[in-house]
Amino acid sequence: MAGGVIVYFAVQPSGPGKGFVSGNGRVEATEIDLATKLAGRVEQIMVNEGDFVQVGESLAQMQTDVLEAKAAEARAESQQAITGVASAEAEVVARQSDTAAAQAAVQQRAAELDAAQRRFVRTEMLATNGVATPQEVDDDRASLHGTEAAVTAAQAQVTAAQAATKAAEAQVVGAQAGVTASVATVATIEADIKDSLLKASCAGRVQYRVAQPGEVLAAGGTVLNLVDLNDVYLTFFLPDQVAGQVALGTEVHLILDAAPQYVFPATVTFVAAVAQFTPKTVETADERQKLMFRVKAQLGRALLQKNVNQIKTGLPGVAWIKLAAAAKWPANLEIKVPQ
Repeated sequence: MAGGVIVYFAVQPSGPGKGFVSGNGRVEATEIDLATKLAGRVEQIMVNEGDFVQVGESLAQMQTDVLEAKAAEARAESQQAITGVASAEAEVVARQSDTAAAQAAVQQRAAELDAAQRRFVRTEMLATNGVATPQEVDDDRASLHGTEAAVTAAQAQVTAAQAATKAAEAQVVGAQAGVTASVATVATIEADIKDSLLKASCAGRVQYRVAQPGEVLAAGGTVLNLVDLNDVYLTFFLPDQVAGQVALGTEVHLILDAAPQYVFPATVTFVAAVAQFTPKTVETADERQKLMFRVKAQLGRALLQKNVNQIKTGLPGVAWIKLAAAAKWPANLEIKVPQ
């Protein structure tokens, strides 16, 4: 958004000569609306209209009571999530212990099975030689089958313990994801709190206080309007037969009505690609019917920074452009700036 209103254009038939053209306009500057990120109440505005501000300077404060409460809640949930991770990790350790115990039981049952198998073989041999009774053979056979069943049961316990360990490890992953989400929530709320302190994004001047302390604004509501004093220019219009000869970077000399004793240097930074009608303020019907191209002459940053307190948007002035390379600037159009 730019401040100022374009007045009119006139190709000067006299003056410096045929190698020069001029356009009339007003000094403009880029305007920046300092707006709220979130809906809320304006708590404080630290500047007044006309004040000069620097980049990063605090200009207004929105109320953050609700955000602070949400931040406290989010931090508590984050701590709870961290505790949940520790609990889940402890559960993994417990399940791993169960697995180790189950594996030890399998080894024990396997040893018992080996002993039962050896005993049964010996009992059968003794029974063949008539030393052992059939009852002893049956008893050792039953003991062998029981031991085999115990081994199978122990192996099942190992499988169950391993599954429980994997489930506990999955809970750890879920708990860690919860911590990440809670930390992100805290960071988001803290960023909103930080953004509730509105700071200047450029060095400039406060043009309007759009809102006042105590007002409730919607998200994106404008609090202050700033003028960027590092981006000051004069916009004017040139007819097609002239605009085609103006290149970006062309030197421009500006004379402001409020300070006719000075000639300010500027540079063409924009020439419209599409023609448009001149403003309605041009007096004659013949001039109104001409298609014109908008041109912007930018003032240098060094000059702006040196005279920042004297810069006023809206001032009318004349922009002179030299079309003929061989032409020389007349004495009254040579650069002359305030010392």
